[in-house]
Amino acid sequence: MTPNVTRRSLLFVCATLIFTFLFYGCGASPPVPEKLPAHLTDREFWNMITDFSERGGYFPSDNFVSNESGYQNVIPALRKAVKPGGVYIGVGPEQNFTYIVALQPKMAFVVDIRRQNMLEHLFYKALMETSADRMEFLSRLFSRPQVESTADSAFFESNVRRVVEYLENAKGFTLSPEDEAGIRNVAEAFFKSGPELSYTSLGSLGDFRKMPSYSDLMTETDGVSRNWNFLATEDQFQAIRRMQKDNLIVPLVGDFAGPKAIRSVAQYVQEHGSTVRAFYTSNVEQYLFQGDTNWKYFYDNVAFLPIDSTSAFIRYVMSGWGFRERTSVSSAMDSTVQAYRVGRIQAYYDVVSLSQ
Repeated sequence: MTPNVTRRSLLFVCATLIFTFLFYGCGASPPVPEKLPAHLTDREFWNMITDFSERGGYFPSDNFVSNESGYQNVIPALRKAVKPGGVYIGVGPEQNFTYIVALQPKMAFVVDIRRQNMLEHLFYKALMETSADRMEFLSRLFSRPQVESTADSAFFESNVRRVVEYLENAKGFTLSPEDEAGIRNVAEAFFKSGPELSYTSLGSLGDFRKMPSYSDLMTETDGVSRNWNFLATEDQFQAIRRMQKDNLIVPLVGDFAGPKAIRSVAQYVQEHGSTVRAFYTSNVEQYLFQGDTNWKYFYDNVAFLPIDSTSAFIRYVMSGWGFRERTSVSSAMDSTVQAYRVGRIQAYYDVVSLSQ
């Protein structure tokens, strides 16, 4: 190597270091290339649930199934704005699968204050992974030997036993007796009510007799082009089944305003060089604003999430908040965080007003 080549090389290295320093700042590091896993081992999956989760909290309804008719209305606009890939965060039961089908993240976390919701997702996971297709899945979900037949008690007992054995023995998850009872409680709700199961079938607050049934929710569309529900087509079911088998849909127990779950997800996404592309909050924010500080803790948590200019909140807004009827809406996460930082968010209506 000649002296001139050596000198040019040194100059290039120096210039690169100066650029890196000026661009990223003193003490900062360049972005990590995205390296979200294509698969988690069963042990990695269970450790993530254990390590990221918080203590379970109280919610005034069992919420075995969504109550959000019109939840697909926002999907056409989201698909234009939100890039596939990255990480999805959601809350609640089965509606998350539909948003995942539509938005195609590489990985998803479902964060819910109820431990029962985490157990319901494990129930779904076991059924999906061990069912060859959606017809077998539905048969086992409702404990009907044939989808159109009546409920069968013996089939139900066998089904629950197979689910628990699969989770504990095949997957190696450590379930307590209370967890096993919780899974049975979830399975029993689907067994007793079948496809007519609704948000309030087994108790809730208020007079919500017009809540949609499970079958209603499965057959809705986005109002524009198609039904994105995970059971609408075999391809959509298999897309969710593959993510389940790869352990890429991770249910966590966590309070949106809590100190651990969302921040653990934020750190994981950051460490893997990715971004949160969508955060489905349902109407949880409405509950957070019922106290003086919980909503602030939540947006402080959100501020830790790695996002980009296309990242979006997905909300379900009840009528009476500037919308004529219940509907799903979205807003940019970065503008919401910025509005919070400058004091423009003080009430739930301020959040809703950012949505469309």
